[in-house]
Amino acid sequence: MTYYAYVSLQGDDKISRFVMDADSGSLEKTGDTLVNGGPAPLTVSPDHTALYVGQRNSKQLSSFAIDVNTGDLSPTGHVDVGEETCFMSTDKTGKYLLSAYYQAGYCAVHPISDTGSLGGGAIEWVPTNSGAHCFQTDPSNRYAFLPHIAEGSGGLLQLAPEKQSAINAIFLYKFDVNTGHIVANNPARISPNGKDGPRHFCFHPTKDIVYFSNEQGGSVTAYDLDTDTGLLNARQTVTTLPEGYTGKNSCSQIQIHPDGKFLYVPNRGHNTVASFIIDEVTGELTATGWTSSDPVPRAFTVDPTGNFMFVGGLETGNLLGFRIDQESGTLTQIATYQVGDTPMWVIVIEV
Repeated sequence: MTYYAYVSLQGDDKISRFVMDADSGSLEKTGDTLVNGGPAPLTVSPDHTALYVGQRNSKQLSSFAIDVNTGDLSPTGHVDVGEETCFMSTDKTGKYLLSAYYQAGYCAVHPISDTGSLGGGAIEWVPTNSGAHCFQTDPSNRYAFLPHIAEGSGGLLQLAPEKQSAINAIFLYKFDVNTGHIVANNPARISPNGKDGPRHFCFHPTKDIVYFSNEQGGSVTAYDLDTDTGLLNARQTVTTLPEGYTGKNSCSQIQIHPDGKFLYVPNRGHNTVASFIIDEVTGELTATGWTSSDPVPRAFTVDPTGNFMFVGGLETGNLLGFRIDQESGTLTQIATYQVGDTPMWVIVIEV
């Protein structure tokens, strides 16, 4: 197997490419791909032959073919969306690209061609609310979720004033894999009790549980997923901060270990990665510690082997490498790489 790492650098208008050593976790840079317009969120096709990037300054989505022998990227298409995307994912078939628009308050679905390229107009372009921050289908590919943080900036002029503020909710959709269309589930949304601000989410690999990072709440909430209805029921909320911390903080992304043993959430402000062990029976979380990172830890990923983690420092332009202890899930720093201006996303794939 070969492992390629990609880091989007919004301030440098490029994506840096690396090869990861599966034994040591070290990264060897292999080149840069110029991507004008401020590349930020990244995602890859299910078969790891195509990479997709959202350009926040030029307000586009672009597709690239991945050379499986070298990891090099070749542009294959793009679409103009007119707004800044903050998150992208493909559905489980790789036929559709889902995207979320934090400032403008939209979600979208675009078609992906048989060759993995973008170019077709949006199948769905749905106004939701300011603060939309993530859009993914569930493992069955029948449902999709769209969390909205609390007290986000932006708003929708075409919506009534009472709908223009970020609303601290998770929108629930049914997804049609044959057409790419979405319809609201019933209920159409759920909201945390406090202003937790659900931001990003990930699925347990073997249990019907979804974990959401809460941006304003500084916490993680585990939801039970009803696979018959696509509805979520909150089970547990745990803080991502140590007892006694009173400084400013907001959570960013969330990642689960490939084996479902550990969960990780970066803290922006506390500037750490919070670690949790996942109960193998219940799926509930227990905090195991906090590992210092460069400020501000927005972009991070766990590699496909589950042995390594990479965390970007938004302010420093560094990418820190960590080894993951397979018994405890704790992190030990093993490397620092200066990658460039404003690392917004990091992803590691196996080919």
